[in-house]
Amino acid sequence: MPAQDGSASMAIPIVDFSSWKNTQDQGARLRMAQELVRAFQTVGFVYIINHSLPESVLDEAFHWTKRLFNLPEEEKMKAPHPEGWAVHRGYSWPGLEKVSQTMHNESDEETRRKLREIPDVKEVYDIGSDEHTDQPNQWIPDETLPGFRAFMTKFYWECWAVGEELFRALAVGLGLEDESYLVKKHSGHGNQLRLLHYLPVPAEDLEKERTARCPAHTDWSSLTMLFQDDCGGLEVEDVSRPGKFVPATPIKNAIVVNVGDLLQMWSNDRLKSTNHRVRMPPLADRYEGPNRMTRERFSIPYFISPDPSSVIECIPSCMSEEEPAKYKPITQAEYNKMRASMMY
Repeated sequence: MPAQDGSASMAIPIVDFSSWKNTQDQGARLRMAQELVRAFQTVGFVYIINHSLPESVLDEAFHWTKRLFNLPEEEKMKAPHPEGWAVHRGYSWPGLEKVSQTMHNESDEETRRKLREIPDVKEVYDIGSDEHTDQPNQWIPDETLPGFRAFMTKFYWECWAVGEELFRALAVGLGLEDESYLVKKHSGHGNQLRLLHYLPVPAEDLEKERTARCPAHTDWSSLTMLFQDDCGGLEVEDVSRPGKFVPATPIKNAIVVNVGDLLQMWSNDRLKSTNHRVRMPPLADRYEGPNRMTRERFSIPYFISPDPSSVIECIPSCMSEEEPAKYKPITQAEYNKMRASMMY
């Protein structure tokens, strides 16, 4: 798609993961792994097709997500997001969360106030590993939504199985001798499954920035896997033209995967954690019903992060005398505190 200034718009690469699963063809696996690394070096985002999650499982995940958000408010509030920023679980009602790229001292109340002048119009439900005792799950009672907890627990670990394979492919693509180098840094218990519902709002409120869906930001994670419905609205910043965004148009059953801040730090900026945002859907799908109401949108991101005590420090193969490490080591818990304190 040509840009208005005559240059070519950035394209989000599509990587076919089927060759990675063919362990008999090491050459094809290496080529796919290098293709994945190139995508993360140049764009920071990629569509993964022919992965191991069946269409039926993804359809069921969205089915449960819609059932959850269709519950009456009093039922959803039986699993509320705990007060404060420390625990990132349970139901967040519209207006509670404010996504921001800003990082300040947690006592900077003026910065917090300004961030919240434009609220994010969405509701969220966050799920983690039941074994992550620092982040206890806030489950909707089984009698309220029978089968929800069982499915989401299973789905959480099925997503992690795909994440493990992505990390193995990245290790090969980065030329690491140990294919499990990155997997060893992630137990799976530090991940976060997020169910998102962007509410219908008057288009004029978004156009005049009285409200927002999700402002431009990068993710705190190592990797993010995103499943989106057919509504659209996700946009990725063009790395060659800062401030310009291109749509990440939904592709049925594809996973949108992007580099998070921690993997960028780990890779010494070799892999890019790219700004992205959620705006109004494309023109053809923008409105629903009278009064120019925007379509509701459902998405399911899966944030893959190391354990809280894991130290984020440069991968040895990503630094040299000519290119020393750019970041001081930091634990995942320290980084998470810095980001989460600005969010709630």
